[in-house]
Amino acid sequence: MTQSNPPALTRLKQLQDNGQQHTLCGGLKGIEKESLRIGKDGLIAQTAHPYALGSALTHPTITTDYSEALIELITPPFSDVRDTLSALQDIHQYVYDHLGNEILLATSMPCGINGDDSIPIARYGTSNIGRMKHIYRHGLWHRYGRTMQAIAGIHFNYSVPEAVWLQLHSQEQSSLSLEQFTSVGYFGLVRNFQRLGWIILYLFGASPAICKSFFKSRPELMAQFEEFDGGTLYHPYATSLRMSDIGYKSKNQLGLAIDYNTLSGYVDSLSQAIATPYPEYEKIGVKVDGEYRQLNSNILQIENEFYSTIRPKQIANSGEKPTLALKRRGVRYVEMRSLDLDVFDPIGISEATARFIEALLLTCLLKDSPPMTGQDHDINNANQLAVANTGRQPGLQLQQGDKTLLLQDWAHEVLDSMLPVCAVLDQDLANKPYAAALTFQRQRVDNPDRIASARMLANMREAKQPFARFGVQQSAEHAQFFKQRSLDATTTQQFDDLAVQSHTKQQDIESKDSLPFDEFLAQYFAQR
Repeated sequence: MTQSNPPALTRLKQLQDNGQQHTLCGGLKGIEKESLRIGKDGLIAQTAHPYALGSALTHPTITTDYSEALIELITPPFSDVRDTLSALQDIHQYVYDHLGNEILLATSMPCGINGDDSIPIARYGTSNIGRMKHIYRHGLWHRYGRTMQAIAGIHFNYSVPEAVWLQLHSQEQSSLSLEQFTSVGYFGLVRNFQRLGWIILYLFGASPAICKSFFKSRPELMAQFEEFDGGTLYHPYATSLRMSDIGYKSKNQLGLAIDYNTLSGYVDSLSQAIATPYPEYEKIGVKVDGEYRQLNSNILQIENEFYSTIRPKQIANSGEKPTLALKRRGVRYVEMRSLDLDVFDPIGISEATARFIEALLLTCLLKDSPPMTGQDHDINNANQLAVANTGRQPGLQLQQGDKTLLLQDWAHEVLDSMLPVCAVLDQDLANKPYAAALTFQRQRVDNPDRIASARMLANMREAKQPFARFGVQQSAEHAQFFKQRSLDATTTQQFDDLAVQSHTKQQDIESKDSLPFDEFLAQYFAQR
């Protein structure tokens, strides 16, 4: 299944020549948004996930991520991103209607934590699948500490319109099956995003500073930062410390050679990591005194432990391993994972940002995408870290293949390549929102002081606020935004019903469990 994609202009031009450029419009967009629940004192909530919000195990739109306090809001996928954002706002509204005196933290980097023990690990009930999810999180604690897991972000899910795959498959006269062809195309998109994804950190990174409390469990990391004030550390030109090596860092994963050139290579390399013992994790133990500390002692417990900026995804059936879902049914969509919460927006992402991301992902699909080498992976990773830590530094250069060039010059190249895609996406829209989103970001490339990371630091300096106080103030403003609004009765009832149904479904799962947990876990990992 190795088949290179045609150059962008050729592929797009062929669509246009066949009068099929409109098929690029209307891809499905979904959003997953994480936020820490905090008290009005700014401290991480110690309360359980609110019962009124439903079961975190089975609710389709309101769940938890790593921590009981780290809520995750999930929209259905929509073809019009305005519907996606409207759904996200409705979910926020319902959550706020049931949070009592708590609020959602507006920043990606956590505040109000006091070491690992202050971060409650999420619980999902007594079922085998619920226990597995909880033990997996225990494993993350023993491997990396809990603090890193309290970082929040946004995942942008995107599915290319089915009509695009049908048309490209036909016009390129591919000998592959449509499913194989689609997976090849998605992996081309993924590779290109890995090459260009640093631009997301530059334009939308919103984590240039960190509370000193973040380092209580890892004080040795503090020395690499400058002091902003008595409670805050930072890098003066940072954009997204969430995406730096103090955020989602795992030294054992640095040597993983995950293959993004083919679906089979991806599945095999990820599966190998899940099956390969790691001495440091063997020392932790798997089951100690009758209690599980982790699911296994391998490099990865499960697929989700491998962190990447973008993932090829297929909807998994209940109890099905994600790699098997991909192997059996191919790629269905991509999950872009490198977006910080927009601290200036009540729902954490703006319409302009969402439209820009959609256009960028389509551009990544339409560009030529040669296979990646190990050196390419190293270059991509180095570019990402450079932008995360020093992206606004004047004169910053990045590595593009065998040459270096200014970040701003490369950013304009990327934006220029998006122009024809935005024109197609705008063709039936009177106000041309995709072109407007592109223009807005071009202005920010030329004026780094206008991007979120710079605005955050400027606001903190002007108000003489540490990062924690700034974060809590922004969070309180967002909470007030929702408290001045209310859902209509019909939507409220729909959410009420979902909550009740989710509790019933969890009870049903728990009542029907018949396998001992050890056997359930063995069967899960034995899937082939």
